[in-house]
Amino acid sequence: MQDTLLVELLTEELPPKALARLGEAFADGIFKGLVAHKLVGAAPEFHTFASPRRLAVTVSGVAAQAADAQVREKIMPVSVALTADGTPSPALLKKLEAKGISPDAVASFERAMDGKSETFFHTMTVPGAALDAVLAGIVAESVKKLPIPKVMRWGDSTHQFVRPVHGLIQLHGSRVVPGEVLGLAAGNTTRGHRFLGEGAVTVESAEAYARTLFEKGSVVASFEARRSLIAHELAKAAAQVGAHPVEDAALLDEVTALVEHPTVYVGEFEAEFLAVPQECLILTMKQNQKYFPLLDAAGKLINKFLIVANIKADIADNITGGNARVVRARLSDAKFFFDTDRKAKLDSRLPRLANVVYHNKLGSVLDRIGRLEALAGKIAARLHADVAAAQRAARLAKADLVTEMVGEFPELQGIMGEYYARHDGEGEVVAKAIEQHYHPRFAGDSLPQGNVACAVALADKLDALVGFYAIGEKPTGDKDPFGLRRAALGALRILIETELPLELDALLADAAAGFAAEHNAAEAIPALVEFIGDRLRNLLREQGTPVEQVDAVLAALPSRVADVPAKLAAVAEFVALPEAAALAAANKRIVNILKKAEGAIGEIDVALLVEPAEKALAHAVIEAAPLQRSLLENADYTGSLKALAGLRGAVDTFFEEVMVNHDEPLIRANRLALLKQLAGMMNAVADISRLSV
Repeated sequence: MQDTLLVELLTEELPPKALARLGEAFADGIFKGLVAHKLVGAAPEFHTFASPRRLAVTVSGVAAQAADAQVREKIMPVSVALTADGTPSPALLKKLEAKGISPDAVASFERAMDGKSETFFHTMTVPGAALDAVLAGIVAESVKKLPIPKVMRWGDSTHQFVRPVHGLIQLHGSRVVPGEVLGLAAGNTTRGHRFLGEGAVTVESAEAYARTLFEKGSVVASFEARRSLIAHELAKAAAQVGAHPVEDAALLDEVTALVEHPTVYVGEFEAEFLAVPQECLILTMKQNQKYFPLLDAAGKLINKFLIVANIKADIADNITGGNARVVRARLSDAKFFFDTDRKAKLDSRLPRLANVVYHNKLGSVLDRIGRLEALAGKIAARLHADVAAAQRAARLAKADLVTEMVGEFPELQGIMGEYYARHDGEGEVVAKAIEQHYHPRFAGDSLPQGNVACAVALADKLDALVGFYAIGEKPTGDKDPFGLRRAALGALRILIETELPLELDALLADAAAGFAAEHNAAEAIPALVEFIGDRLRNLLREQGTPVEQVDAVLAALPSRVADVPAKLAAVAEFVALPEAAALAAANKRIVNILKKAEGAIGEIDVALLVEPAEKALAHAVIEAAPLQRSLLENADYTGSLKALAGLRGAVDTFFEEVMVNHDEPLIRANRLALLKQLAGMMNAVADISRLSV
């Protein structure tokens, strides 16, 4: 008999930030256990439920008894199993006894070849697993494997879980499946909402679980259904006051994990608090109170917010009034921090940064500011930007770290620096660069705008990369405590997406120059270039660029990384040419020949050209060289690669008719020189040998 199975674990309030993950893992573990015991049908469906006080799953088409299975088992080679007179050997009898097989069954054993030896095989019928016998074990194993960082005991129990557990439901259809998990016997009762539910709730059948909990327990058991309901009610309540809620998927998940019966209310705070930067107000409402701030059509904060409560009150003022008092205290703190911070200018805070350790081998944050100021100035000069503005922004970029507001809300670093810089009378370019020097902070984040902001942002990231590589603090495996992968990707995105005409090797050399001599920072640059190249290679592959094309362009990381997209586009057009495959194969052959060459390779001497084919190739190379140089100087990488197509005939004929390793040393050296010049032309944009299959 097949029917829907329900398993529910009733607990005390589970960790909200982990609830969705716990629910999925609980359901997945039970489903996989049922599959392993062959207790589910061909197309089963399972539904996950997770609320603050329960983890549950329903699985359709679960059998009470799995079908019997035929199992074919290898016993042992016939030569070992039988004695000389054909009777069972002691080894065979011992094996049969261990497996519970009667010696009389030997006559029915199958003989088949296993490798080079004839072997006995025994086929037997294995009874299918009974749901009643295995379900508790499946549930216990799923509980054991949940991603719980810390467990606890409760009462005088020896059992352990993330929170105390008070109930277990195991229902197959309407029948209780007996068993015990975490010291609890399975039943068919649970508990609803602490205040709105009927108390103990009897679940008549697995199919009726969600409906029963909602109707009798006032609980929306499904995490996804509850989340969708909250999102809908938030949008509806916001529209009623002509606003929209701040979008925050993580906050929506957390609030969903905090309530079982969500009801949305509109709260309000005094308009005078809007004088505080809205980022501060938004953060304190979201982080401390789990409210949803409201924005007008222009994205400006209004003095209303949304509350997702776990109870439906007869008089809404009881909830909105209490929450208004709570938020007022929080916003008063934010206003106090803001007013206090503005009493001191940013540059007056710099001496305090001498007491903030950046890294024990790299000095204080104030030491770092000196490096950033110099490096940002050099980068701005290379960009023909306002050097003084870049240096000023770099000097003030970290000053807000010692403000009251950032001390309370570290997420606001940079943001508060921009506000305080404006208040101090700093220029708009400087103020914006202070905030934007942290960008991009994560994948898909916006980039700094303008050359001054880009200069400070690059200085911040390159100083970190060079400094930590110089002291041996490199990322290993999945460990990257100083965020160097993020810094490398951020620098690459700034250079490439804003098309900055900067040379990476020069930037790294400038960054290395800012460190004390004992750090030997310049020696770290080769390893750092390799690291940055790997980050770019991974980034391009993730974007869907063919691997061989990425490898061709990044065989040697271009110093001007802003050229990479153009070079990739050129390679993509080149591989579509009918001559591309032959030229790539020829180039691969040339590269291999040159690798084996001994000694330095000189220049072509036309007087030493002997064969017509090598003369023709030399003429083609020499004639094409000026055009190639012109195309490369003008960054016409597509034109440069397409021009190689005209060399195909001469290259093919050369390899058909000319022996490079001639017995005469001078002729051999001259032919190597010809190939070297040809390889230089062919690989000026990308190593096209990497395109050869």
